[in-house]
Amino acid sequence: MKITGNTILITGGGSGIGRALAESLHARGNRVIVTGRREAPLQAVAAAHPGMAWATLDMEDAAAIRAFASRVVQEHPDLNVVVNNAGIMQSEDLTAEPFSLETAETIIATNLLGPIRLTMALLPHLRRRPASTVITVTSGLAFIPLVATPTYNATKAAIHSWTQSLRTQLAETSVEVLELAPPAVATDLMPGHARNPASMPLADYTAEVIGLIEHGDTPRGEILVERVKPLRRAEIDGRYDEIYAALNGHA
Repeated sequence: MKITGNTILITGGGSGIGRALAESLHARGNRVIVTGRREAPLQAVAAAHPGMAWATLDMEDAAAIRAFASRVVQEHPDLNVVVNNAGIMQSEDLTAEPFSLETAETIIATNLLGPIRLTMALLPHLRRRPASTVITVTSGLAFIPLVATPTYNATKAAIHSWTQSLRTQLAETSVEVLELAPPAVATDLMPGHARNPASMPLADYTAEVIGLIEHGDTPRGEILVERVKPLRRAEIDGRYDEIYAALNGHA
């Protein structure tokens, strides 16, 4: 993916990693459209960066995604990059009685079905572009789960797998498929993340990601900062049990 001259759609672009990527990519001469559920944060980021566009979108709503995809292509016919960043992360107690499936179903709809629906709605347009890119945002937890957030981990593992299949199926087309797998980053994705000293500073994370994209340092189509590589490589390196225990606070 080239780092400038694109028209880029970023879901979940009103806060956290999505906003940071939107700002960095906008500063590098890209036309950026940010989406999210909440209007106020989207308006704020667009107002702070003249030329940036915004639109609300509920990633749980299949009909809304179809309508949005049709509209965004009409309004931005040069759209050639989609960053599937929107996601929610919540803890779940699987031993609770009674156990409510509401949280799990919401996470699955947003984190898994949402990016699949949006990508497939936009894919015919992207395939007509001379060069385009789909980026799915997964997580280091796709490779080693944090036991407190079981459904979140599962959705990220599923999107990792789905992205691999998408990449191979589109290998002979004009569409590049990349996966961005963050470590814990200092955002408000989960309570306490922003203040956790173990979380990677957002500015540092964003700068490293942009540098990797700019230099084409995306082996196997994966954008991996150094901080996430122990999780990504744990099973390959024979350290899975060790890192699983450390991540989940076990001796």
